[in-house]
Amino acid sequence: MDEEDILSEIEIARLAEHVSEIKAYTATNHKYSSKIAFLVDMKIKSGKNRFFVYDLEHDQILDQGLVAHGSGSETGIKGDILQFSNTPNSNCTSLGRYSVEKPYKGVFGKAFKLAGLDESNNNAMKRAIVLHSYKEVPYDEQGYYIINSHGCPMVNDLFFKRLEKFIEGSNSKILLSVYY
Repeated sequence: MDEEDILSEIEIARLAEHVSEIKAYTATNHKYSSKIAFLVDMKIKSGKNRFFVYDLEHDQILDQGLVAHGSGSETGIKGDILQFSNTPNSNCTSLGRYSVEKPYKGVFGKAFKLAGLDESNNNAMKRAIVLHSYKEVPYDEQGYYIINSHGCPMVNDLFFKRLEKFIEGSNSKILLSVYY
């Protein structure tokens, strides 16, 4: 997959910056994978692929898909300005690094708990922010916005199954970085 075909130069620069942060973090925190990371660029419109599975060893995107953001993050301001919050019941997406934790069976079937590692997302467990699938999230990129979540990164069923393989195939916890 050629990154230039899917991302603008600005998006590539933002991705590279966050990949560098993840590499630095995993170099000193060995319980996290130094092979695979998940990155979500919230500046990319929700109808476009903005959830990336990144190979940290070979510096390449392995997979990508659509991901919903929280309904509370919508501001209604032209230019797709989103807001973010770590406040319970805000229905907002929270920015920062998450540790992908153990799966459980919930309302949407299998889901992975997310532990917020930064001040900007340290209420993730309290807010029940999890990585899950939802049948209403489209598989292919759209020319319009997709459905919103209650703050969770919510993906298509097929994309979730591929993410699940990366998570369950990893010997260490995978980091998920949500940035704007």
